[in-house]
Amino acid sequence: MSGAAPLDVSRETSDKLTAFAALLEKWNAKINLISRSSVAEVWDRHILDSAQLFALAPGPGHWVDLGSGGGFPGIVVAILSQGAGTPHSMTMVESDQRKAAFLRTAVRELGLTAKVISDRIEKVPPLGADILSARALADLGTLLTFAERHLRPGGVALFPKGENWRKEHETAQSLWSYTCEPITSRTNSAAAVLKIKDIARV
Repeated sequence: MSGAAPLDVSRETSDKLTAFAALLEKWNAKINLISRSSVAEVWDRHILDSAQLFALAPGPGHWVDLGSGGGFPGIVVAILSQGAGTPHSMTMVESDQRKAAFLRTAVRELGLTAKVISDRIEKVPPLGADILSARALADLGTLLTFAERHLRPGGVALFPKGENWRKEHETAQSLWSYTCEPITSRTNSAAAVLKIKDIARV
């Protein structure tokens, strides 16, 4: 696994991110948290990609991360927000029991303040998120359905999307009305983070 890529954070925060990467590698040998091929690139492909969401979010609030899987971006955001001294209240939703167990272990071992809900997103009672994120989870239309349920009025959704984000955006607009600010991804210039507000069904 490669060492820590540069992030403008304290030594303590950098150490926690490194400890998280080591924990992820250890668990990934037993359960598939990230693809085996991306373990060596965990900093660029996963940690930095998740960290950019923290930089784009408004001030502290209730952050809900859907389909948290290996902790991206949920655990990374929890580490960064703790290090910034203005921690978000983090809730991670993950239906896979083994992945939820990993998330709880990471929260405990890294000394983070975060809640893990191990249930299906559509079955969880509305969470009233100020900030909602989901990475590599579903198409934009499905994510907007989740956002309608779990994002409070006035809240912001941050959805990282790959190179086909324009097509997903175009398709979603036939069913949804929303304000969307596409922000070029720091880890892939063809990808974008969609900063979405004012979601309503057409």
